[in-house]
Amino acid sequence: MTLKFEKNIRIKGKIVCLTGLHVGGVAETMEIGGTDNPVFMDRIKNVPIIPGSSLKGKIRGLLELSDGLYEQRGGVCRYWPDKEINDFEKRINKEQDENKKKKLRTELKSVNEVLTTKQNLCCVFGRGASEEVEAGPTRLIVRDAFPTGETIQDWKRNEDLVHGTEIKGENWINRITSQADPRFIERVPADSEFDFEMIYSVYQKEDIERLKMLFDGLSFLEDNYLGGSGSRGYGKIRFKEIQVMVKTTGDYRSGNDWQPKELGIERYGSEERKEEGADKSKKEVSEPEQIVNGWNKIKQILGDAQDGDGM
Repeated sequence: MTLKFEKNIRIKGKIVCLTGLHVGGVAETMEIGGTDNPVFMDRIKNVPIIPGSSLKGKIRGLLELSDGLYEQRGGVCRYWPDKEINDFEKRINKEQDENKKKKLRTELKSVNEVLTTKQNLCCVFGRGASEEVEAGPTRLIVRDAFPTGETIQDWKRNEDLVHGTEIKGENWINRITSQADPRFIERVPADSEFDFEMIYSVYQKEDIERLKMLFDGLSFLEDNYLGGSGSRGYGKIRFKEIQVMVKTTGDYRSGNDWQPKELGIERYGSEERKEEGADKSKKEVSEPEQIVNGWNKIKQILGDAQDGDGM
């Protein structure tokens, strides 16, 4: 398989925290009145951030679950090595009963479909050391997400926040003895916004179609949670102001900047959401969902950007 770099696709936007967000860091010291459950901080700027690894890992995990790639026992991602596939085919060839052979072929077809999905996931998100899948270079880079300038100013104006975080007290109650066990968790407050950036590299024509997996994952994540304690209300987020830009090999060699691509996404501002008298019958569709719904047109827009377009 020959791979040739064709272009990079840059995806930018904002992550809006609809509820408090806790992406765990490391408690280096324990101060009086502090917490042993701190958020992840950038130690130079002294602000909470969303690590790219947390965002990328959560999206991948949701995609693996949606495609049935997890074994219930052990919670690990299932893969089929070539030897296992070959043994399966030998079983089919040796089987004399046509009904059993038909059933085995159906099972093998299902396995091959899962293998294709697994290979696509590994191409986009990367291949683990134990995953025997041909994937080539990882297509997706996810940067750490930093708070927007406006959010940082909002944090500074709020005297109840320290370095952009709040401490939420919780109580774990023993159901037998009713004994309380208090805990204090640091989290980023609701309404905070972070700038996110992802770079997606295209090496072959299949990579454009594979990119849809990322937007599927963003859509899944909006109805799931990011970080910890999601089942207790933390980590509900929304993606907004998504922008997509392209830079081809020719653009890099000519020193051209990113070429923006208009995707035709309808924007929903926060003020529009709160406006009284707004059309309640109009279904509000998130930006990742709109991209997924219009993917046939969008993949054509992204696929049409050829080497040298910006020259």
